[in-house]
Amino acid sequence: MVGPAAVAVVALAALTACSSAPDPAVNGGQTVVDAAQTGDFLAELGLEGLDAKQAIDKLDRLPTEQRPSEFTAQVQPSQLVLTHQSGRTAWLPMPKDQYYLSAAPYVNQTHSCHFHSLTTCLGELYGEEVKVKASNAETGEVLVNKSVETFGNGFIGLWVPRGITVDLEFTYEGKTAKSTVSTAGDTNATCLTQLRLV
Repeated sequence: MVGPAAVAVVALAALTACSSAPDPAVNGGQTVVDAAQTGDFLAELGLEGLDAKQAIDKLDRLPTEQRPSEFTAQVQPSQLVLTHQSGRTAWLPMPKDQYYLSAAPYVNQTHSCHFHSLTTCLGELYGEEVKVKASNAETGEVLVNKSVETFGNGFIGLWVPRGITVDLEFTYEGKTAKSTVSTAGDTNATCLTQLRLV
């Protein structure tokens, strides 16, 4: 579904919502929650007992209007960074053998993004059926080949093997977007927004 409101929201997201630069070392004004307090911190955020993958899945599936505003959840290749508005921050390690990609195919308008923010990033197409195909670029192995409904924020979440190059193809209403991404290293993108459907 695409409408004026969606375009306006995406324009706002371009300015405020997503991380456009890979700089995981920046920690200005933040207080790191120590291991002994992490459980309490996660409980406060509504993520008690969840690992990174489970937390991502929970936040992905929330309707946009129910996504928390008091904290951000930024997906980096090796960790999920949870930052409360008070400045408190905790990290949850990502699976060692899997890499998370969040993709937002678009028709009219998009925004710049590098590390996906589960609580603030907004794409153009929400609640729409998109055909997704992901393949290992080196071996040709098909990793994903199915139709999915975009989340309430307009994104599609994919878990793929770590340490490979992935060919991606998205098809929507006869239009297609393609991209090739690397899942090796700790600075590569987790947020894919330059996916214009043509």
